[in-house]
Amino acid sequence: MNILITGGCGFIGSNFTRYILKKNENVRVVNLDKLTYAGNPANLVDLASHYPDRYQFVKGDIGDKVAVQKIFDTYDITWIVHFAAESHVDRSIIGPEVFLHTNIIGTFTLLEAALGCWPLEDPEQLKGRRFLHISTDEVYGSLDESGYFTEKTAYDPSSPYSASKASSDHLVNAYYRTYGLPTIITNCSNNYGPYQFPEKLIPLMIHNALKGIELPVYGDGENVRDWIYVEDHCEALLEVLEKGDPGERYNIGGNSERRNKEVVLLICNELDKQLGLINDRPRKDLIRFVSDRPGHDRRYAIDGSKIREELGWEPAVSFEEGIRLTIEWYLQNPEWVEGILNGSYREYYRKQYGGRLSEQES
Repeated sequence: MNILITGGCGFIGSNFTRYILKKNENVRVVNLDKLTYAGNPANLVDLASHYPDRYQFVKGDIGDKVAVQKIFDTYDITWIVHFAAESHVDRSIIGPEVFLHTNIIGTFTLLEAALGCWPLEDPEQLKGRRFLHISTDEVYGSLDESGYFTEKTAYDPSSPYSASKASSDHLVNAYYRTYGLPTIITNCSNNYGPYQFPEKLIPLMIHNALKGIELPVYGDGENVRDWIYVEDHCEALLEVLEKGDPGERYNIGGNSERRNKEVVLLICNELDKQLGLINDRPRKDLIRFVSDRPGHDRRYAIDGSKIREELGWEPAVSFEEGIRLTIEWYLQNPEWVEGILNGSYREYYRKQYGGRLSEQES
């Protein structure tokens, strides 16, 4: 079985690529990735030697019709697992155009390729094919102190990023309803774990706390997110691919709501526990509250009852355990972190937070 994974060099995509190759010996993965700043080939550098007949990397843009069509012409694609996306809210506020190109036009290009290559007129041959579109809980907007996002929650995106993902979700659903393309959408809460680019909250805090750099937290730190360990997410996606029904949507949550400042404090305390104090001070003293981001949603929370009741899946890793595993991975892979902190990221960091990325910068 040939699986096209888009954005397979990104955070969640690389974790899923590793997961599916290890889990199923009868699949070949074709990884299509443009290798933007967050697409790191080092995430999967060992796969070509470990799986010489089962892993193929293709550098390309999901919005490039010729590149996408060539993959469909070369391989009989059974599953499309569509991770590729611009996904950082702050970057979407600074420069939204690339988000529209990748998240909307890129998704459209993939849908059109599948529509033209898959045997929609032959239900028997179409059976088992899946176009899995990985989306976010941010399309639903913001919650108050109570309530949860369900699969029937109305869309109410707040940022250019979430608006572009909402648009792609609607497009994917339309291709199922109009053409019968076997699409499925998943909307997931915040992921964390190995290989996450250090602009997102958890890896940023780990990196800065290790270096003794200030820990910038937006606003009052009271914003609430539901967190899921990335391997739990990968397991849920495989369940959806194998057992989910075309045309359906599944919310994937971690059952781990935490305030942002609680997350940062947990990281500080865990690092103090493992490494001792830094400069004779607890790392929590490095926390600095900075100006809030525009349109910052107050709370996200996922109702995961549908995927639990229909597919039998629920998360296995607690937040505390997941943070410990994540910190251990970053401690064991310092060269990975340093290798991706290039000049463009340093410039972004200065612009966003008004500070230095490392003690060596002047």
